[in-house]
Amino acid sequence: MTSLVLTWPHFDPVAIHIGPLSIKWYGIMYALAFLAGYLILQRRVTREPWAGKGWVPDDVGTLIFDTVVGVIAGGRLGYVLFYKPTYYAAHPLDIVKLWDGGMSFHGGAIGVMLALWWFARRYKRRWLEVTDLLVPLVPIGLGLGRIGNFINGELWGRAADPNLPWAMIFPQAGPTPRHPSQLYEMLLEGVVLYVLLWLYQRRRPFQGAVSAAFLIGYGVFRFTVEHFREPDDYLGFLSLGLSMGQWLCVPMILGGAGLWLWCRHRARTSPADDPSDPVEPGDPTDTADEAAEVTATDAEPATDGEATTEAESTT
Repeated sequence: MTSLVLTWPHFDPVAIHIGPLSIKWYGIMYALAFLAGYLILQRRVTREPWAGKGWVPDDVGTLIFDTVVGVIAGGRLGYVLFYKPTYYAAHPLDIVKLWDGGMSFHGGAIGVMLALWWFARRYKRRWLEVTDLLVPLVPIGLGLGRIGNFINGELWGRAADPNLPWAMIFPQAGPTPRHPSQLYEMLLEGVVLYVLLWLYQRRRPFQGAVSAAFLIGYGVFRFTVEHFREPDDYLGFLSLGLSMGQWLCVPMILGGAGLWLWCRHRARTSPADDPSDPVEPGDPTDTADEAAEVTATDAEPATDGEATTEAESTT
């Protein structure tokens, strides 16, 4: 029966060799994610409501740069503190060895939040306005990152029933058929979360709602997939039989739910202080017809409760 089980393709993690320089697929995935984010944001800020809030394409380069710094610094420090604090306390110089691998999404998320706070402070924008602009694009990077994990043959899943059609043997983990958990994460945290966030933002939610939905959605999907993913061998299972990844998702889910409730309360009690535009941001595939409809809608007289202010208060 095991002869019918899939075997992980022996991918070379190095995509390009240029003399002593090696460019790995995982790094290419990161580069593609940031490039895709840059191109989509360039178009997105020219549409409502972002154009009406003063966003221009020139802002995108700085925003992406700050995001890159937050991802790399936060992701690395998160891995050091959450997963191997004892090792790096004894080998502090290894912290800067990014080429040896070791990044934490939860640390990267904290790094990005801080980077976006700094961006909002410099450009005198609301922090949640900036996060709402960016977070619908984050699943692109998550999905590409998991593809990079699969190519590297790392972060494999737990043992699976050999009769499972997609059970796969990862030679690095022995002869036992396993769940290809990297692909589960790519589908849930990448494709499904991307679609859900874009659909949700079309519902014209209050400011901060999309950011909160991302925290909840990622936390739930990651917590779920961790049931199929082999925990790190140097950590194993923690309290209540949960992995480190699952425990890190708990405050993420609770924080997202708390943020959503707080933002909803704020929008209801202080609508003038929480400008959520009646025009919903379009996705990258919005057409010119949709833009024309928005223009026509804006031209209609505003009824009570529909008028919105052009001025934005600063953070």
